Amino acid sequence: MLALGFAIGGLAALPFARWARRASVGARVRPLRAAAPGRPASKSVFARVCGAPVVGPTGRVVGGLRARRRQRRADVAMRRELPVLVDLVAVALAAGCTPYLAIEHAAGHAPRRSAEALRSVLRRCALGQSLDDALRDLAGAHAGLRPLAEALRTSARLGAPATPALARLADDVRADLRRRAEARARTVPVRLCFPLVACILPAFALLTVAPVVFGGLRA
Repeated sequence: MLALGFAIGGLAALPFARWARRASVGARVRPLRAAAPGRPASKSVFARVCGAPVVGPTGRVVGGLRARRRQRRADVAMRRELPVLVDLVAVALAAGCTPYLAIEHAAGHAPRRSAEALRSVLRRCALGQSLDDALRDLAGAHAGLRPLAEALRTSARLGAPATPALARLADDVRADLRRRAEARARTVPVRLCFPLVACILPAFALLTVAPVVFGGLRA
């Protein structure tokens, strides 16, 4: 049993020993790096030789995961702002504005993310791009705004009124948001299983069962 304990302890301490060895090697390389003329001081020899194959791919993977998470959060926020944006554009179109003027008016009163997306359309048009191409680029950059962009493109190309289509789109988007909220609400009990099993049940056992067991052992 003693030998087994030493073996387990050695295996547990092996990562710390490797980390200490790397730190000592880095400390020995640092004076050489400072003394060498013309060598960049931002990255050591040890980091370039030993750290690049490990840190580089790991950093790219972590960066990609973070970028995808930020993109998902941006899409969710844009989807939540879409009903208000559709209503603003529909009101401007019902007042007699052209699709370009409707986008311009909506950009001044829309929520932050949606307003920035509409301003990008206005900037592209100011640089000489057509409204149809700018709306197509908007639909490619923001998937949540694709229905609005397609409705405005159809109205700009054909001259058809876009107000009825936007009214239906606003109703569909609000219904979709309601369904998503109900789906998230149904997942709450599943998410509560981990804190219930990992925190509440052990605390309940320690406060109720453990005193009885210890009292019985003492008796």
